[in-house]
Amino acid sequence: MVWAGISLGGHTDLHVFHGGTLTGVRYRDEILDPYVRPYAGAIGNDFILMDDNARPHRAVVVEDYLEGHGLERIQVAALSPPPRSLEELEQGLLRVWSSLPISVSDNLIDSMESRCGQCIQVRGGHIPY
Repeated sequence: MVWAGISLGGHTDLHVFHGGTLTGVRYRDEILDPYVRPYAGAIGNDFILMDDNARPHRAVVVEDYLEGHGLERIQVAALSPPPRSLEELEQGLLRVWSSLPISVSDNLIDSMESRCGQCIQVRGGHIPY
């Protein structure tokens, strides 16, 4: 099993789990402490952790660690299944949209001039956003 973290403009090192089962304690000790916490510190106040809702990610020891280190995580229902209908998807999107901090859209708007300039510079090619 492997783990890695990504963000806009960067990524963590790849971690390979050798043997055994992934538990909450192992996730805390092998991922959160050596990778996530330093990466969150480098990103700063905009850091939000998103995971895939695997059982080890929802262990009490993990919740306590995140809370104790002030690490924010996107809150979704544990082990939630994918939406079964367009209506369910719509309700989920509406719920998440209404909870997004204004700072998210402010950051996007503030970066538009730079984004447009880069698009022009590369004549519509790839830009790092």
